Amino acid sequence: MSGFAGLRVLALESRRGPELAKLIATYGGEPVVARAMREVPLESNKEALAFAAGLLAGEFDMVIFLTGVGARALLNVVETAYKRDEYIASLQRVKVVARGPKPVAVLRELGVTPAITVPEPNTWRELLLGLDEAGATREELRLRGARVAVQEYGVPNPELLAGLFERGAQVTRVPVYQWALPEDLAPLHAVIRTLAAGEIDVVLFTTSVQVAHLFQIAAEMKLEQPMRLGLSRAIVGSIGPTTSEELQKRGIRADLEPSHPKMGFLVKEAAERSAELLRRKRQGIASAD
Repeated sequence: MSGFAGLRVLALESRRGPELAKLIATYGGEPVVARAMREVPLESNKEALAFAAGLLAGEFDMVIFLTGVGARALLNVVETAYKRDEYIASLQRVKVVARGPKPVAVLRELGVTPAITVPEPNTWRELLLGLDEAGATREELRLRGARVAVQEYGVPNPELLAGLFERGAQVTRVPVYQWALPEDLAPLHAVIRTLAAGEIDVVLFTTSVQVAHLFQIAAEMKLEQPMRLGLSRAIVGSIGPTTSEELQKRGIRADLEPSHPKMGFLVKEAAERSAELLRRKRQGIASAD
């Protein structure tokens, strides 16, 4: 396969960086991979343990799981203070909502069947829509007055929280893990300089946190504007709407989103479309100049 036809493709993936680099190379691209983030446990698990205590005491009507990693991490925290079987039994007594297939898989391992599974692209919009539709036909899934716990990932989702509050829910945030910058920033510094020099053809973003961290470090390097220009001249691939919105906030429009919000689809479809998109973009820039 030679879809990228030798284009330099930047990815900012952490856990799956080697896998992503191999995929890019398989499709004929020259991979440039630098970690933009690392996953770290919260120093304090007070909120997670307080949630577990409340769940066991029957203080919640609904629990929303946003990520598979977060659902598993929450279980690990809870097991430091409570019995696994008691936690699972408590989840089985409430209405559980899963944002996409990854939390669904973790919950099924525990023997917990979600009352609502959010469809692709699994954003807060689909989650709220799914809750609205379910609540319209099933009284036990209505949000007004419901005590709802939200397992968070990385950073809070203000749009989701606001939507739940607006619908009359009593919301408890349950942060489980967060994102930090990589301990070694040298690779990130290098790719920011490369972007600023206009030497990257395609950039693939697989989470909004990568966008935030990339711009944070570029600002610290006083290269934010040159990097933004480099991004505007490259083809920008975004895993889905949440990441695209973060790019938009920074003045960058995503050139493509995959048909399914998965890494494999993103690389494949970027490989198929990047050369033509890049040709059109650079022709447009040349004619504007």
